[in-house]
Amino acid sequence: MRLVEVLIPKQQRETVEETLENEGLDFTLVEEQSRDDPSVVITFPLPAPAVESVLDELRDAGLDEDSYTVIVEAETVVSERYDELEQRYAQDTARISREELQSQAKDLTPRFSTYLVMTIMSVLVATAGLLLDSPSVVVGSMVIAPLIGPALGASVGTVINDRALFRRGIKLQVLGLGVGVVTAAAFAFVARTTGLVSPMLDVFEISEIQGRLTPDMLSLVIAAGAGVAGAWTLTAGTSAALVGVMIAAALVPPLGVVGIGLAWGLPEVALAAGVLVLVNIFTINITSLAVLRYKGYRPDSWFQQDEARVATRKRAVALAVTIVVLSGFLGAVTYDTYRTGVYEGNVNEDVAAVLDSPEYAELTLIDVTVEYTDPVPLRQPERVVVRVGYPVGTEPPRISDEIESRGSVRAESAFHLPTGPLVDAHRAEVVVYYIPRG
Repeated sequence: MRLVEVLIPKQQRETVEETLENEGLDFTLVEEQSRDDPSVVITFPLPAPAVESVLDELRDAGLDEDSYTVIVEAETVVSERYDELEQRYAQDTARISREELQSQAKDLTPRFSTYLVMTIMSVLVATAGLLLDSPSVVVGSMVIAPLIGPALGASVGTVINDRALFRRGIKLQVLGLGVGVVTAAAFAFVARTTGLVSPMLDVFEISEIQGRLTPDMLSLVIAAGAGVAGAWTLTAGTSAALVGVMIAAALVPPLGVVGIGLAWGLPEVALAAGVLVLVNIFTINITSLAVLRYKGYRPDSWFQQDEARVATRKRAVALAVTIVVLSGFLGAVTYDTYRTGVYEGNVNEDVAAVLDSPEYAELTLIDVTVEYTDPVPLRQPERVVVRVGYPVGTEPPRISDEIESRGSVRAESAFHLPTGPLVDAHRAEVVVYYIPRG
């Protein structure tokens, strides 16, 4: 519930009183003696969903839009009339007022210097965590990332036609991405050249990095969930701290991978992670925009509503088109993941079938792994590595030729374009390691 205080000119007292009486509100009036113009302070409690509509009623009755208004959270109101009012608005969508939404969106974004420092620190910690392959450190970097404010601020500024808030949100998002990439690349380069990490480090063997090199369509689900949760939490007037961690999870680690890819001279790594960052941030923006529109937020002035509606539609279309274009890459990655998964399954089945033959009864399959020509999509298998066990003191039979003769070892061409396949067919080399067992 909220306690609203409005300072009005004394000549508007009767009009405001009549409006509040019609709404069935309890209120108090105190004459303000410290001002040159005769004024009255009116105080009344409201359920949170009623604040915006009641203030709009007062403005329609002649209250100046720039009237001094204070809205604070109240703990308890004991009043039969308030209970009736609460029941009346109980069926409305639970949301805070437009004025509170605007204020909270501004509060979520820290001062420029704080935003800059916290962004740099979060990306530094994330990059170190990636190089250490430490999930706990990567999660820690998300906690201090200040990225939720600009994303939600841009959406709030769009729907209520607050251009300054919108421009600040966009500017800080762009700044955050740029500073994040530069910070991650610089730190990763220093770590590589000064011996902070082993010169034998293979970034493709780091599991925390591998997960950001194959962004598929499920990435859209994660980013959409972050955007919806962030906007919904903001409109409900509850703490957005935990949702901020979720939004940071979609942005900060991929920024670290972009920097590592640049520092290691691996443009394909930077590109894959960069696409993931862009898809995530655009999806967060469009889903939060959709939630705010669904919750019914509009500018307070009717003549601004058409302008806000047009601006919202244009920005939503631009975001949607960009997401669709970038999703082409995600779709290709998803298909590539499916294709390689099917390939590995077929190879495993054929290797197991070979070892089931009576002449190889003494051999035991340990594992089968597939090595690819490129660690990032689009991939073709380069080598099939089979590890088998055999009894000590015996000479194991050779099975590599028979495995190579199986059709599953040959990976078909993929992604056919008018000019030909984007990925050519390829037959992988089969390597068998024999491990003696007692």
